[in-house]
Amino acid sequence: MFLPKYPDSPTPPPAHPHTVADQVPARRLGPQISVTTGAVAAITIGGVVLTALLAAVAVTAVSVAVAAVVLRSLLRDQHRR
Repeated sequence: MFLPKYPDSPTPPPAHPHTVADQVPARRLGPQISVTTGAVAAITIGGVVLTALLAAVAVTAVSVAVAAVVLRSLLRDQHRR
């Protein structure tokens, strides 16, 4: 009553499956990019220079802010007299 019914198979399954050697390896399309020591050095030096410039801008901004606070304090004390 509850026996499974199998489909009729006119051809038997293949005796040996395909191996990996039968497949063609996939190739990536696009230009070949080679990284040289000079390129790595240039990127590293560029990063260091940009970091130094960013630090210089930050220090300048802080010093200008401090100078503005001091001048504001001095001018406010002068107006109170």
